[in-house]
Amino acid sequence: MQELWLVRHGESVGNVAATAAEATRAEVIDLATRDADVPLSATGAEQARALSAALNEGPVTPQVAWVSPYLRAQQTFALSMEHVAGMEGVAGTEHVARVERVLTDERLRDRELGILDLLTRWGVAARHPEEADRRARLGKYYHRPPGGESWADVSLRLRSFLRDALADDAGVGLVVAHDAVVMLLIALLTGMDETRLMQFASTNTVLNASVTRLRLENQQWRLVDFSDVSHLAALGADITVHPGSPDARPE
Repeated sequence: MQELWLVRHGESVGNVAATAAEATRAEVIDLATRDADVPLSATGAEQARALSAALNEGPVTPQVAWVSPYLRAQQTFALSMEHVAGMEGVAGTEHVARVERVLTDERLRDRELGILDLLTRWGVAARHPEEADRRARLGKYYHRPPGGESWADVSLRLRSFLRDALADDAGVGLVVAHDAVVMLLIALLTGMDETRLMQFASTNTVLNASVTRLRLENQQWRLVDFSDVSHLAALGADITVHPGSPDARPE
């Protein structure tokens, strides 16, 4: 593996609901669907289709893809590959990539929030003030909500994923997952400690349907592109900023 591309799913209906709840200072995000089954919004589907150019038509393209089992990630990958289906042998499409292997990997699922699931920052403060105090004392990297995961917990399962993925003989690999997963994979590959990761995440957002690229150079992984959405701008697709639940992010 010489390059690893990290894609965040397109805008989901959960992103929209969470942003609306935060804007109105509601305590609970209005979402009946469990996290694993949250679909893309109409805008997210448009963004996913716009990903095609970034993933399939450059001089270097992925040969293997690992996708989170969550619906929004599965839909993002499927829509980004729609235009290459049935194009085998079509003149002028020799440069279009065809991912040879697609693997669903549960280690790429989004961070689990336990009892804080579907709560805004206002909801956490009102309904679980003891957890807000614990989070302030422990820091967001190590705070584990009851029934959920800390960022350190997610890092552990991602270390396991990387051990398998980086041993693959494909030159370029693709991961389609979630903002926290993208942030933590960057940290693990580039050697960021807790302090550096928190500083980086506090000033950088993984945008919906963005592409982050890392390259192996002289036995070290280097961040080449972060949260690139030029493919969205080129096709006139909306660029959306949805950090999601405040407890799911490190700032």
